[in-house]
Amino acid sequence: MRAGAAAPNVASMAQRPGKITLWEIEVFVATAEEASLSAAARRLDTSAATVSQQLTNLERDIGATLLNRSERPVTLTPAGETFLRRANAILNEADQARAELGLSGQGALTRFRLGMIEDFDADVTPSLLSAMAEELRSCQFLLETGPSHRLFDQLDARALDVVVAADMETGAEGHEVQPLLQEPFVIAAPRSLAAARPSLADLRTLPHIRYTTRHLMGRTIAAHLARQNLSFQQRFELDSYHAILAMVAEGAGWTILTPLGWKHADRFHDRVRILPLPGRPLTRTISLTSRRDILGTMPAQIAERLRGLISAQIVAPMIADAPWLEKTLKRL
Repeated sequence: MRAGAAAPNVASMAQRPGKITLWEIEVFVATAEEASLSAAARRLDTSAATVSQQLTNLERDIGATLLNRSERPVTLTPAGETFLRRANAILNEADQARAELGLSGQGALTRFRLGMIEDFDADVTPSLLSAMAEELRSCQFLLETGPSHRLFDQLDARALDVVVAADMETGAEGHEVQPLLQEPFVIAAPRSLAAARPSLADLRTLPHIRYTTRHLMGRTIAAHLARQNLSFQQRFELDSYHAILAMVAEGAGWTILTPLGWKHADRFHDRVRILPLPGRPLTRTISLTSRRDILGTMPAQIAERLRGLISAQIVAPMIADAPWLEKTLKRL
């Protein structure tokens, strides 16, 4: 059926009965959202041939053509648009049922998929997963680390259950948010930089090594500087804390990042120091985010455990190293 054609009526669908599976529905939703069979296959960690076969099975089972697969990008038929609304509801109900059974002790929570920004992967994350593994002995854990925007994409695509990431510029509907940490943006400069609190003139003596604007943090920093009409000599734009701080340690320039970013590359601390950001302050909030009403009280419980770990492993040590952070580095 081509786009614009009328959706089949109930009688015609009843002539081709079939058993619809959750896997077929998940494949359909992924293909509809990605508008591509190959992209849906990557998202679901399967092959394009499997995606195509599952779509064929689903359309056969319900007796309607849901996608215009010959078009690029793939589009929904009118029947597909109608079914997509129901398909999302079905997948949400299935996720919620699994979670409720696992959390109530009536069944095992067999899989937990966590997305975590790289800033936490060396200390907070292992402690959290170890504690959860002790309590959920039949559960398998999948950890995905990456930049915040990518983790939110995977949360919305149902590839992750919970993400710990920097708050996005705009909130998404259907999310449950548990704030964890507020941290300031700071200067990371070579220890050879003379001033204990560098001025804008001091900073202009060395290049600004910019964190990539392909990521949320880089865009946040760039927008903050633009609002103050500040520009600096720029020769490098990198996407790795280690690479940036290695260059700062060698005296190639300075950068703007957060205390978490600086802590993430602690092997450079003897040659790099963090200092207050001149001009207007800039902060970000790290939160735990999940899809609303899917995991019951579990996100709030995980958030409370994370707050304890953040206090002990992040806030206290960093304030001990840099007491001036006490008013701006806050566990929430």
